[in-house]
Amino acid sequence: WPAVLAVISLLVLGSYLAYTQYLVREIRREAAIHSQVYSIVQRGLAGDIEGGPERALHELQQQLQNLQVPIIVFDAEGEPAYANNLPFEYDMGSPEGVEQVRAYAARLAASRPRNRSPVQGGGSMVFGDPPVLSWLRFIPWLQVGAGVLLIAIALILMRASMRAHQERLWSAMARELAHQMGTPLSSLAGWVEVLQLTAEERTAMTDTDHIGRVMQADVERLERVSRRFELIGKPPALERVAAGDVVNELVSYFRPRLPHLGKGITLRARIDPDLPSIRANQVLLVWALENIIKNAIDALAGRGGRISFMAMRGGRPPVAGSSRDSLHLVITDNGPGIAPAVRDRIFEPGVPTKAGGWGVGLSLSLRIIEELHHGRITLHNRQRGGTVFDVVLPVAKM
Repeated sequence: WPAVLAVISLLVLGSYLAYTQYLVREIRREAAIHSQVYSIVQRGLAGDIEGGPERALHELQQQLQNLQVPIIVFDAEGEPAYANNLPFEYDMGSPEGVEQVRAYAARLAASRPRNRSPVQGGGSMVFGDPPVLSWLRFIPWLQVGAGVLLIAIALILMRASMRAHQERLWSAMARELAHQMGTPLSSLAGWVEVLQLTAEERTAMTDTDHIGRVMQADVERLERVSRRFELIGKPPALERVAAGDVVNELVSYFRPRLPHLGKGITLRARIDPDLPSIRANQVLLVWALENIIKNAIDALAGRGGRISFMAMRGGRPPVAGSSRDSLHLVITDNGPGIAPAVRDRIFEPGVPTKAGGWGVGLSLSLRIIEELHHGRITLHNRQRGGTVFDVVLPVAKM
């Protein structure tokens, strides 16, 4: 569709250009005829035309006929005596031709009340418009039509682009869901195989209580993932949530898993003791912050490093606009930073920050923090390497 519509647009613009060039040529031709008329008049007045005034008048009549203006001359009795430049074939020697010319003259007289002039001998003359004028009438309609067509094409292209964008986003969301569910499902499948072993073999590997606790954790993880995706696309219920609970949930989730997620990565948390309460959906807010920390872990994968997570009440904000009535979260890593090519589009859907990524995590974090929780998230690149994400959330009113 985009290619077809682009070709149609070029054809419309090309035909409009050809049409205007034709009008320019016709107007120039008429201007040349008018200059010839003026030249003949001047030569006739100066007596420079051989044959005298009659020859000059004959030349004038010939030039006026070249203007292609329809002319019908009537005699003193009101009968058509002469016609020229009519837009149809006619025979002045037959009654049918005379009647055809008379009908055309009546249409001209009805549509143009001032197009009748007297002629010698008591007759009259009726004239019409030059052909170029009939072409000029279409210009406003062509302009309006071309404008409507181009607007329609632009709307169709925008709709196609939005549809393609939504399809890419939903595809990425589906892969993200499969990715998040894959780990606990694989773990559960492994423990099911363990449970199918004999009691002696199972006891030699691990105790049953440990298997139950791990499987319970995997089931909770699946429930959390399903709840997250269930909340997408509808307004979430915001409740009064202790900010400390959100931060502690994140820290307690990542710290025991860091040795498996990234070798040599440490997570440092600095949490103010007087963190305020916020109005939030804890499931979605934890997901948004989890995506940011996962990006930091991916940036440090294979090289090791440090992730700092600070949570404080506003008052010392590196982000303009935060205050004592806001919760301020700062997630910092000392990785390589965000590539300049994607830095300005980091929160757009479908813009991945790592090889093999789908560009979903940070776009979801932006929507959850800013649209659903009326907060703000800002990215900063550190001068000595690394990335800083500032998150500001409003404090719950008493």
